[in-house]
Amino acid sequence: MGESVSLDGRTAVVTGAGAGLGRAEALALAQAGAAVVVNDMGQAAHDVAEEIRTAGGQAVAVTGDVSDWSLGARMIEEAVTHFGSFDILVNNAGILRDKMIFNLSESDWDDVIRVHLKGHAATSHAAAVHWRAAGKAAGGPVYGRVVNTSSEAFLFGSAGQPNYSAAKAGITALTLSTAQGLARYGVTANAICPRARTAMTAEAFGESDGTTAGLDPLAPERVGTLVSYLASPASHEITGQVFVVYGKMVALMASPKVENRFDASGSAFTVEELDQQLSSYFTGRGQYETYSAYGVAELEKAALAVD
Repeated sequence: MGESVSLDGRTAVVTGAGAGLGRAEALALAQAGAAVVVNDMGQAAHDVAEEIRTAGGQAVAVTGDVSDWSLGARMIEEAVTHFGSFDILVNNAGILRDKMIFNLSESDWDDVIRVHLKGHAATSHAAAVHWRAAGKAAGGPVYGRVVNTSSEAFLFGSAGQPNYSAAKAGITALTLSTAQGLARYGVTANAICPRARTAMTAEAFGESDGTTAGLDPLAPERVGTLVSYLASPASHEITGQVFVVYGKMVALMASPKVENRFDASGSAFTVEELDQQLSSYFTGRGQYETYSAYGVAELEKAALAVD
């Protein structure tokens, strides 16, 4: 404790920041003192950048598709040119093409993987190139924070979102690899699994009914607060982690554990021996006793409770 949560003098790139979660994250970073490069596909990016400037902050818009591999380098160049540094990457951009696996088209798959997973990879690559070069030039660690957007869909394997679930699982693995690969340069990388009421999640969460006093439990601003913290100097020892965040809760996910181990009696299993050991072990196993982290659903009551 005691490290600063201020982002004064830092510069952040936020993708998908024209609305919803990305906008809330960009505003939170700006409020903490960061200059922000606001990315989205169209005019919305300029609108949010202007909103930040009107509030007294610093921001510039860079429009474009995050899956364009060259865009990441361009956004970092804009950050350095306009504000003198690049310190924080928040990957948020995404789309939905929700279908059951038997209704999924090739384009439904390709579009979601391209925007979510390739989009995260493109910007992470550009950021890594920048920080590696900066670290070599400095002869030691530099300041770098990556916050990626995963989802509980990867924890559950949402039945109606095979493309989205796969992309988010990939993003989580990418985050772990980024954390390992950039640790020597002083860079941290973490993933958040947020729930928020936005245009993209309207079908899942609907509109706020207005009955809750104060901030909506699913307000994206709640997620923005965590992102601002993870971007700050105070979070320097937090890396390679996955957080579920919504309501008044932030939950740290544990890594997968080995449930059981099956060993062959000889030098290798036979099919008969696998049948003998595994079939009896799984007899009567419940529908939700899978690799999916359905226990996360138990967090909901506490997370959405409002004092």
